[in-house]
This record gives sequence, C-alpha cells and structure tokens, in this order.
Amino acid sequence: MSDSDASGETVGTRWPELIVALLLMALAVLVIADSLRVGIGWADDGPRSGYFPFYIGLLLLVSSGTVLVGQLLRWRRADPEFAERSQLVLVISVFVPMLVYVGLIALLGIYGASALLIGYFMRRHGRYGWVATVAVSVGVPLVFFLVFERWFLVPLPKGPVEHLLGF
Repeated sequence: MSDSDASGETVGTRWPELIVALLLMALAVLVIADSLRVGIGWADDGPRSGYFPFYIGLLLLVSSGTVLVGQLLRWRRADPEFAERSQLVLVISVFVPMLVYVGLIALLGIYGASALLIGYFMRRHGRYGWVATVAVSVGVPLVFFLVFERWFLVPLPKGPVEHLLGF
C-alpha cells in the first residue's frame, strides 16, 4: 500500500486538536461571560457565585488557547496519526445516539429517554435479544426512579410524557 492510499485511511491529529481547542475556547468564553454576569467579586458573606467558575473559565481559555497556538506553530510538520477512519465511525456511532438522548430528555424526560438509549445500545451494539433488552431498558430507569425520586427525594428531569403518566 502506498503512502497516498494510507493517508486516506487515517485522520491526523491536526484538525481534531484544532476543533476541540476552538470548542473549549468557546465554552470558556461562555463560562467567563456568565460568571461576569452573576459577579466574580467578593460579597460580605464570601465569594460571589461567579468567582470560582470565572477562574476555571480563564484556565480553560488559556490551556485550550495554548493547544491551538501550539498546533498552528506545528502546522507545517508531519501530521501524526490520530485515528483510523473505521475507529472514528465507531466513535460517531456512539456519539450521535448520545446527542439524540440529550434532546429526548426534554421531550420524554430522563427515564423515558434512558430506556430508549439503553434499549438501542443493547440491540444495536450488544445484539441482545428482545426479552433481555426490554427487561434491562425498563428495569434500569425504574431502579433509578426508585432510588432518586423515592429514596433520596431528588427529582430528575421530566418530560411531558412522564408528567402524563404521573411520575
């Protein structure tokens, strides 16, 4: 296999590092801005609620900025292998359902969305049968409901469907 064939099968570190650094910088700016909004100084009773998040945001901004600048300074050097494309497909096959799960929490609540996520992963990636899949995907959220809602009295996010069912 020639070098040109191999280059199509792998992804270098350059772009993933740049993208993650930029995303973390955006997150840091968001944290800093919100910390400034709620106050970063000291009150009579101690630090305001934005004090510690502000400094965490600054650390995140500096560290991700360092990664970004370092990557730009190394731009002309060889791009070491980050992952093979087949490995990235596996990561995406987990990442996309997790994004859908987060979106479904607002609609179905955490229990319904969790049941669907567990069921999806058991069938799709674990290749479990329907009986085991239904038992676990219903049983795990039920246990979490009993532990958090009934035992610890900590309500978790509910959606319209769970409100209709009386949870």
